[in-house]
Amino acid sequence: MDDLRLGLLLNAVSPAVGGVLVRGEKGTAKSTMVRALAGLLPSIGVVAGCRFACDPAAVDPQCPDGPHLGADRGERPAFLVELPVGVSEDRVVGSLDLERALAEGVKAYEPGLLAKAHRGVLYIDEVNLLQDHLVDLLLDAAAMGRSYVEREGVSVRHAARFLLVGTMNPEEGELRPQLLDRFGLTVEIAATRDADERAEVVRRRLAYDADPAAFAARWDGPERELAERITAARELLPDVELSDLALRQITAVCAAFEVDGLRADIVMARTAVALAAWAGRTEVLEEDVRTAARLALPHRRRRNPFDAPGLDEEQLDRTLAKHQQPEEPDGPDGPEDDGPGDGGPDGGGPDGGGAPEPGGPDLPSSGEAGADEAPVPPQQRPGGGRESAPVAADQPYRTRLFKVDGTGRGAQGRRSPAETDAGHTIRARRPQGRLSRLHLSATLRAAAPHQAARGRAGRALVLRRDDLREQVRRGRESNLVLFVVDASGSMAARQRMTAVKGAVLSLLMDAYQRRDKIGLVTFRGTGAELALPPTSSVEVGAARLEQLPTGGRTPLEAGLLRAREVLRVERLRDPDRRPLLVVVTDGRATGGKDALPRARRAAGLLAAQGVAAVVLDCESGPVRLGLARELAAHLNGDAVSLDELRAEGVASLVREARTTTMTRKAA
Repeated sequence: MDDLRLGLLLNAVSPAVGGVLVRGEKGTAKSTMVRALAGLLPSIGVVAGCRFACDPAAVDPQCPDGPHLGADRGERPAFLVELPVGVSEDRVVGSLDLERALAEGVKAYEPGLLAKAHRGVLYIDEVNLLQDHLVDLLLDAAAMGRSYVEREGVSVRHAARFLLVGTMNPEEGELRPQLLDRFGLTVEIAATRDADERAEVVRRRLAYDADPAAFAARWDGPERELAERITAARELLPDVELSDLALRQITAVCAAFEVDGLRADIVMARTAVALAAWAGRTEVLEEDVRTAARLALPHRRRRNPFDAPGLDEEQLDRTLAKHQQPEEPDGPDGPEDDGPGDGGPDGGGPDGGGAPEPGGPDLPSSGEAGADEAPVPPQQRPGGGRESAPVAADQPYRTRLFKVDGTGRGAQGRRSPAETDAGHTIRARRPQGRLSRLHLSATLRAAAPHQAARGRAGRALVLRRDDLREQVRRGRESNLVLFVVDASGSMAARQRMTAVKGAVLSLLMDAYQRRDKIGLVTFRGTGAELALPPTSSVEVGAARLEQLPTGGRTPLEAGLLRAREVLRVERLRDPDRRPLLVVVTDGRATGGKDALPRARRAAGLLAAQGVAAVVLDCESGPVRLGLARELAAHLNGDAVSLDELRAEGVASLVREARTTTMTRKAA
């Protein structure tokens, strides 16, 4: 927990660092640590009566409660505002005060959580589960330091500068890259494996449960000392000098690790300065730069959603060692040659050229024959029989968009059309249950003809429940994308399986970007197994795919029936989330009498349930039987080859998963 403690304290010293993202397994007291920060933050000066915590020393000229000329000065603690995952948009940014608007006929603004968090801490537990339209609001506020509210006839701008702290369990899915980059620091935490430390944690927890007041009193002194040290570090912060050498080390490290943009350089510089102030120094040392890199860079080095955050500390040490002295100006003959031993375009250093990676883009296409078509060397299976060792996936690419036909009501996402809480308003309707999104103009139009009959007097509007109308918004939902992957011997050719894994990995990345849940069913040998129960953690799906061996018979029927059972259970758990079935196979079926007809009957059962389906046709070679496309017809779905899966060169990127079925029925 040391890195988490340090990251939180550095942000308390210098809020400009930009917050902390806490990644870790469940039950590690992430939320407890963050909430404890609130008691250590110094109090802030505010304009008395201002709902937006204006600083008396620098009053916001656009404050909705202003102008504050001659206003009294007050003081209060810095707030730690918790943003629940299921919060509504109007609670985040604020909205029209409907009570005053309808009862008094005045237009008044009700501040939201962003206004309350100004000059404090905005804490989001399970931030990776936050809905996309709320993430967009946070990105705008974090980027500009202001919240812009344009809704329901209200136009308001107010300051919203806050320390953003989020906790997440990576098993439940990752963050969008844009929001990930807005966190200044990131820390990975895990429960200690030391028995004595675990015993001390349990001992303290039991002591707190027995007498919370006595436990708090016991630690009051150390907490007060920590708060005083934060205040002292804040006062020292303006005097800390960031030398040219330290700045050069910071920029060299960011360049060496190839982070995108310049935000990492700025965050590292602010963190290094805060570290020096926390240590009571006025000079940034190399150890400050090293620690700042370890906290600020890991989450900025990810090149795709499946890369785990991390930092090569040996490379970090080499880069810092190379820039321990100020750079000398070039002599009259230009810069010195680094010599043959320092790497370069043709050298053997970390940035030098070399042979292409195995499985990279220079591999021949799946239709070419050659040595790569030979099966992977088999290995003995513990339970008898033989299976091929896993092969690496090809490089992922951007795929075509497949979506479920019709309009759903599932969780917000980026795949299929749906009625959602976000999106554009398409119409108004009478509330179905509890009113959640008032359609103001439609409500007023419904109530207006009855005002005389209801004896209206003055400006107040006389409303009845029958007058209320709610908004119907059209957006996009996330789906359950269930992959059914053929891992039998017919797929075991090395080149083909490399291409197939690359295709599935590409579809997994597409599912990640569209906020889908994913599941993975594999079939080979004598049956099928649920390799990955439906989850939001696409990274786990990629890891399971990478480890997938091949070999044995092709029990296609078992794979389809297992998928049907998984979808049945998920429909009970989450009836609003519509499934999209992606079957990855060459269409062959073996194992027992009438294997192919049985597989087609299983496909018919899925089609009868209205499951949207896509078959990724993996058949290759000069002679093709077309079995995968026949399977797609029995599923009432569409068949797509590996070459057709790529988005490049396709005139339309959107294809309804069941368009082919409708065309066939019409014919």
